[in-house]
Amino acid sequence: MHELLWTPKEKYIQSTNIYHFTKLLSANTGITFNDYNDLHNWSVNDLENLWEIFLKYSGIIYSGEYKKVLSSYKMPGVKWFEGIKLNYAENIFEKNYNGTAVKFLTEGYEHNFNSEYQYEYSFEELKNETFKCAGALINSGIKKGDIVAGYISNVPEAIIACLACASIGAVWSSASPDFGLEALVDRFSQINPKIVFASSNYLYNGKIRSSKKVIIELKKKVPSINKIVVVPFHSGDLYKSDTDIVWEEFLSKNVVEKNNYEMRDFNDPLFIMFSSGTTGVPKCILHSLGGTLLQHKKEHLLHCDIKQGDRLLYFTTTGWMMWNWQLSALASGAAIYLYEGSPAYPNLQSIWEKVDANNITHFGTSGRYIETCMKSEIKDHSFGGLEFNNLRSVFYTGSPLSAEGYKWIYSEIKKDLHFAGISGGTDIISCFVLGNPALPVYAGKIQCKGLGIDAAAFDEDGNEIINKPGELICRKPVPSMPIGFLNDSNGKKYLDSYFAGYPGVWTHGDYIEFDKNGNSVIYGRSDATLNPGGVRIGCAEIYSALDELLYIKGAAAVGWNPPGQLDEIIILFVVLNDNLILEDKFSEEIKKVIQKKRSSRHVPKFIFQISSLPVTRSGKPVELGIKAVLSGKEVKNRTALDNPEVLNEIELFGNQLLKYYSEF
Repeated sequence: MHELLWTPKEKYIQSTNIYHFTKLLSANTGITFNDYNDLHNWSVNDLENLWEIFLKYSGIIYSGEYKKVLSSYKMPGVKWFEGIKLNYAENIFEKNYNGTAVKFLTEGYEHNFNSEYQYEYSFEELKNETFKCAGALINSGIKKGDIVAGYISNVPEAIIACLACASIGAVWSSASPDFGLEALVDRFSQINPKIVFASSNYLYNGKIRSSKKVIIELKKKVPSINKIVVVPFHSGDLYKSDTDIVWEEFLSKNVVEKNNYEMRDFNDPLFIMFSSGTTGVPKCILHSLGGTLLQHKKEHLLHCDIKQGDRLLYFTTTGWMMWNWQLSALASGAAIYLYEGSPAYPNLQSIWEKVDANNITHFGTSGRYIETCMKSEIKDHSFGGLEFNNLRSVFYTGSPLSAEGYKWIYSEIKKDLHFAGISGGTDIISCFVLGNPALPVYAGKIQCKGLGIDAAAFDEDGNEIINKPGELICRKPVPSMPIGFLNDSNGKKYLDSYFAGYPGVWTHGDYIEFDKNGNSVIYGRSDATLNPGGVRIGCAEIYSALDELLYIKGAAAVGWNPPGQLDEIIILFVVLNDNLILEDKFSEEIKKVIQKKRSSRHVPKFIFQISSLPVTRSGKPVELGIKAVLSGKEVKNRTALDNPEVLNEIELFGNQLLKYYSEF
C-alpha cells in the first residue's frame, strides 16, 4: 500500500484552474464528471472537443480559422488546427501581464558579476530587449524559418534570444556550456545554425569555467555559422574574436523601427530538440509552434495550477527540455526564475533557501536531488528559519523517486503542499503523466495521466496491463508530438524511433506501472539509453569519445541500478587489443577522455575488460542483454547472438558488483 501523504482541502480544490475548467466542460458538453477518471476517460475519447474548448479557455492569441481540430487519428503525421496562425512571443507580450517576468539567480551567496548586469526584467523590459535582439537578428539576415542556436547558460540573455527568434519566425535550438566540443558539433553540424549565442563562461560548483576553446573550434567545425554573439557571464576572461560580436554591441545593431510579430502556421517548427544519441549522432527533433504552446499551457494551467503572478523556478539547463517548458510559463503570466550553477553549492540547502527568499510558488527539480537531500544531514527540520509560506507546489522529474523521498518532502519542506512527479521527455517536450492539484498524493506514485493523453502500459504482445510494469505507450495523437526529425525526408527515423514496437502506437521507452486509478510508478528506461541521475545519455556518445584510444577494439556501456538504489550508474565493458590487460592507467585515461570530450555525467563508475562484445549475428551490440545479465535476469534468444559465451564473463562481473555493494 502507498501511504496517503496529502489531501487537498475542498476550498483549495475549488480555487484551482482544473476545477473551473471541469465546470466549463460540463457546461459545454452537458456531461457531469464525477471524478478525474471520468474527466480523463472523456478527454481521450473526445479529443476534438477537449482541445477545441481548451484552445478557447487558454486565451492563446491566433488568427485565421480551422475546419478540423486534428487531421486524423492515425499516427504519425497528424496535423492540428490547420488554417490558424500564431506567434509564440506575441502570446507572452500581448497579454497585458505586469510585474516581474524573469529573474536570474546563481549558486552561492556572492558573485563577481558586472555591477551593471540586469538580473530582473519586467514583462515590458523583457519585451523591449526581445525586440532589440529581433531587430539585430533581422539586420544580420535572419528570416522566417532560419535556425539560430544557443551554446548558452541559463541566463536572461538566453530567454531574450529565444523569444527574439520566435518573434520573427526563426527556429531556436540550444545546448548548455557543459557540453564538450564533439558533443556540441554532433548536434549543431546537423541543424546548421546561422547565428550562435554563446556564453563566454559558465558557473558550476563554485568555479567559473571558460567556454573560449569550444567557441573558437565550433565556428571552424560548423561552417554554417556566420556569427557568434558572445554573451558575457562573468567579469573575467571575456572571449571575442574579430568575427564575433558581444551581446550589447549586437543589440545596438537593431535597425527595425516598428516591432512586428511574424505569424506562422500552427504546425510550423518552433524548437529543435536533441535526442540522447543512443544509436549514433543525436536525432534532431522538430517541435511545432502551436502544439508546444497548447500542450504547455494545458500542463501549466490545469496540472500545475500556475496563475498570473506566480513564480516558477525549475532547476534546469538550456540543454534540457525543462528549460523550454519553464519558458512557456511566461505565456500564463508567471514569472520564471532562472538558476545557474549547482543546486548543492555551497551546500544542499542553498537552492531551497533561494526558493524561500524569493517567495517561489512552484519549484521543480530532479528526483535524484531530492533523494540526495533525504540521505544527507538535511533532516529534523534543519532548514531553520525557512517557512516556504508562498510555496504551493513542488515537482520532480528526470529520475525515479522513492516513496521515502515523497515522505521527506512532507516531513522537511512543507506539510500542506502539492507534490507531483512529472514525466514525459524531450520527444514530446511535455509530459505523459504528471500532477493534479485537486487529487491526493500517495507516497511514490505519480498522480495521473495528462488530459487528452491516452497512455497505458503494454506487455510484449501489445496488451494493456494494470498493476504490472510494462512499456509506456500512447494510443492517440498529442499536439506536442514531433513534426518529425530534421534530415529525415522519408520519415523512416521518426517511424522507427516511436512506432516500430506497436504499429500505430507511440512507444516511449519507459518502464511504467499504472493502477486502476491512473496513478503510476516509473521504474526507469526500457531501452538502452543510459540515465544516470535522470540525465539521458546515449551509448554512442560514449563510444565515439573513445575513438582516439587505439588500444580499445570495442566498448559497450550500460546503466545498472545497485541493490536498494534508484539512481543508475554507468558500467563500461571494453575489449582491448590482443595481449593487453586493463591496468589502472588505462581505466584512468578512459575516464579522463570521456570527461573531456563529453561531460562528467558520461564517466563510467566501473570499467571491466571482456574478451569480445556480445553481438547479434548481424553484428549489432546488445547492451540490453548485458544489462539483463548484470541484473541477474535471463537473456532470451541467446542463439540469436554470435558469441553467447561472453555473457558468462559478464555474469561473473555482475556477481562481483553484487558482492561489492553488499559490503559497501
